[in-house]
Amino acid sequence: MMKSKHWYDYLWLWPILYFTLGFFNILFAWLGMIDFMVPLLIALIRGDKIFCNRYCGRGQLLGKIGGELQCSRYAASPRWLSAKWFRRSFLAFFLLMFGSIIFQTYSVAAGAKNLQETVQLLWLFNLPWDWAYSAGTAAAWSAQFSFGFYSLMLNSTLLGLAAMALYKPRSWCTFCPMGTMTQEICRMKAPTPPK
Repeated sequence: MMKSKHWYDYLWLWPILYFTLGFFNILFAWLGMIDFMVPLLIALIRGDKIFCNRYCGRGQLLGKIGGELQCSRYAASPRWLSAKWFRRSFLAFFLLMFGSIIFQTYSVAAGAKNLQETVQLLWLFNLPWDWAYSAGTAAAWSAQFSFGFYSLMLNSTLLGLAAMALYKPRSWCTFCPMGTMTQEICRMKAPTPPK
């Protein structure tokens, strides 16, 4: 018997839509904040990781590409990839990169820096991306945030695809910064057992 599909079974389309919209108009990068806020709100309200397990479009996309399209080696990932020290270190790096985006956005808003119409690839290379934004469409600081945030989402997706190809389809999920944050929130919300 075939399992019936739910609306959330199609959320793998969300990352494709996100990157496509951002490719043509960088201001759509703001939609990525949904991927930041919703998992945290669900973890805070419900105290569980249902977002990661059911609603994460990136995880579903990696599962589709790696599993259904067989683009994964299905090899066991190294233990350090899911080790607490690595997950927390990667989260710290991720938050540092997000902080850098906020600082650059502030610098543009304060007039100390000009808008950089680039997308950073692997946090090392600046790719010109000026076709995706027309000056004056939005405040320069808003566009600066968009370029930075799109870069962050693109880089984390590329890391997810690399982990998927080398190991199991959803290997990214073992060290995903949002997964680490929601896990910590759930741990803090869990009732402590009586002594």
